[in-house]
Amino acid sequence: MEGFKKFLLQGNLVQLAVAVVIGSVFASLITAFTEGFITPLLGIFGGVPAFGDLYFEINESRFLYGSFVDALISFLITAAILYFFVVLPLGKLMEKFIKAEEATTRACPYCYTDINKKASKCAHCTSEVTPEVAA
Repeated sequence: MEGFKKFLLQGNLVQLAVAVVIGSVFASLITAFTEGFITPLLGIFGGVPAFGDLYFEINESRFLYGSFVDALISFLITAAILYFFVVLPLGKLMEKFIKAEEATTRACPYCYTDINKKASKCAHCTSEVTPEVAA
């Protein structure tokens, strides 16, 4: 039972649970935004569409594709928001960190681990190395 408690209280599991809850709330927020603002904006082109009510019939079976259209619009908005406001900025931030790290480190010629360019001895294999002087 102790191992199960440890598993439940692990940081990663708790973080994942919080992410799922926030994702769920975010999805409902985007759905409300789509139904409240985006769908009426589409009405500019000829009446406010009620996508949720759209369907077609084959042999007296109803296929409700309108709900799918609403969900698709919500998905596209969610994906665009995540890409432009989370993925893209984080990618640029990580790129800056990598460039900054590359500018101050180099590979040890003996063990190939990263060491500071100013180092005269490798911290990993303790080999003597020639410091790189800034040009």
